[in-house]
Amino acid sequence: MASISFNDDSVVVIIGSGAGGGTLANELCQKGIKVVVLEAGARQSPQSFVNDEWKSFGQLAWLDPRTTSGTWRVAKDFSGLPAWICKTVGGSTTHWAGASLRFQEHEFRAKTVYGDIKGANLLDWPITLSELEPYYAKAENKMGVTRTNGIPGLPGNNNFKVMYAGAKKLGYKEVHTGNMAINSQPRDGRGRCMQLGFCFQGCKSGAKWSTLYTEIPKAEATGNLDLRPESHVTRIEHNAKGMVNGVVYFDKDGKEQRQSARVVCVAGNSIETPRLLLLSASNMFRDGLANSSGQVGRNYMRHMTGSVYAAFKNPVHMYRGTTMAGIIRDESSHNPKRGFAGGYEMETLSLGLAFMPAFLDPGAWGADYAWWMDHYTNLAGMWLVGEDMPRETNRITLNNNVKDKWGSPVANVHFDDHENDIVMRNHAFTQGERIYQAAGAIKTYRTPPYPSTHNLGTCRLSANARDGVANKWGQTHDIPNLFISDGSQFTTGGAENPTLTIVTLAIRQADYIAKQMTERAI
Repeated sequence: MASISFNDDSVVVIIGSGAGGGTLANELCQKGIKVVVLEAGARQSPQSFVNDEWKSFGQLAWLDPRTTSGTWRVAKDFSGLPAWICKTVGGSTTHWAGASLRFQEHEFRAKTVYGDIKGANLLDWPITLSELEPYYAKAENKMGVTRTNGIPGLPGNNNFKVMYAGAKKLGYKEVHTGNMAINSQPRDGRGRCMQLGFCFQGCKSGAKWSTLYTEIPKAEATGNLDLRPESHVTRIEHNAKGMVNGVVYFDKDGKEQRQSARVVCVAGNSIETPRLLLLSASNMFRDGLANSSGQVGRNYMRHMTGSVYAAFKNPVHMYRGTTMAGIIRDESSHNPKRGFAGGYEMETLSLGLAFMPAFLDPGAWGADYAWWMDHYTNLAGMWLVGEDMPRETNRITLNNNVKDKWGSPVANVHFDDHENDIVMRNHAFTQGERIYQAAGAIKTYRTPPYPSTHNLGTCRLSANARDGVANKWGQTHDIPNLFISDGSQFTTGGAENPTLTIVTLAIRQADYIAKQMTERAI
C-alpha cells in the first residue's frame, strides 16, 4: 500500500470505501492514478467477522448519533437508527445480502413514464439504460453475479422452496434464486458459498462480493492506494476559485489532519454525503457545497419496504442457506392498473432469532406475539422492496442541537411515506400473504418497515443544474472537481436492490475522471 503525503495535491481523495468508493478507488488505481481513501470505520476481515447478530451489529454498524423526524414508522420505533448502514472498511458491502439486479428501462424515465404524481418530485435520469448496459456488464463480471457470464444460480434453501411453491400456484413466472454477487462456484480467488446463513453478519467464507476483500486489496496491490481507516471527515475545503483542494478529518488517534487533493469524491452514503456537503459551507458556498439548486439533502429515498412471515405445520429452518437467494420479479413492472406507479420485488429473508423480537413488530407484546417466537423454526419469510417516490420534503438536514464526538451537528433524517408507497406496500403485503397461503401456511404476519440499508437520493443526478446536484457522471454542477460516488446520486430509486447500479456508476465515473484528469479539465 502506498504512503501518500498530506501535501500531495495530485491525488484523488475518496471519502468512503463501500460499493461506490471502494470500486472507484480500485478502478482509478488500475489506471495509474494515486488515491487516498478516507474511511470512518475500522478494517475487519472474514476472520474477524462475528457470527453473532448483536455483536456483529456493534462491530459493523454506523452507531454515531442521528435524529429522526416525520410520520414514518421508523421514527417511532428506531428514532436513533433511521438507517442500517455500516461504518467499516467496505461499508455496507460487508453486510449486504448480495442481490444484484439491473434497473429496468422505464425506471430511468420515471417522470416521463409515470407522469405528474402529486407530492412527488420525479425527474428522469440524465442517463439511459442503453448507456449503462456496457458498464452493468462490467459490474456483473467484476462482482461474479449469478445467472450472468455463465455463472450458475445458487441452490434454493427451504425458505426459497416454500416461496417458489406458492408463487407458482399463483401463476408467477419469474421465480428463481436470484442474481446474487455470491460465488456459486469458486471464482476470483474466492471459494463458493458454504450456505452458512446469517449473511448480514459478514461473509465468513468470503464468497460474497465485498470491496473489503476484492476491490481494496487489488487497489493496494497497484501501489497507488493509501487507505486510511478510522478517519472521520469533517469538512471539504476549496480555494479562492471555488475548486475543492483538501479534506479535513480526524485520524484514529483523534488528531485533526488535512489531505490535499486534486479531485474529491464523496461516497459516504445518502445520509453522510449530504451531511458533509452541508457541513462544508463557506462564505462562497453559504448553503453548503454543490447546493446552488437547494437539492442537497432532498429527495431522500429508502425504498418501499416491509416483510411477510408465515408459519407452517412443519419446520422450514429459513435461516439455513443464503439469506436472500430467492426472488419473485413479476410485480416489478410498471402497471398502473394496480393503483400505484412503479413496481416491487419479493425476496426471501430470514432474521435470526436474536433480531426477530426486535424487528418483527417493534413494541408488540402478548400471547399472539409469543406464539410467533415459539414457532420460529416453522417460519418462512420474505422482504418486500419497491420504488418509493422522491419528495423534496424527505430530506437530510443538520441538527444543530445535537453534536457528534467531533463537535459537528448530526444528520436529521426526515421522511413521510408518499401515498403511492402506502398503496404499493399494501398490495405487496396482500400478495406475499397469498403466496404463503397457497403454499399451505397456517398463519401469516405483516411486518412494518425497519431501518433500511437502501438509502438513496439526496444528491441526485440531473441534466439541468437547477434540478439536482450532479451531472450524468456524478460530477457536481457547481464544482467540477467534486464528485458524488454513491447511492445519493440516484435520481429515482427503482424497484431493484441498488448495489449493482452503484458499482456500475462507479466504474463509469472512473473512466470519466481519468479522462478529465488526462485532459487537464480537472
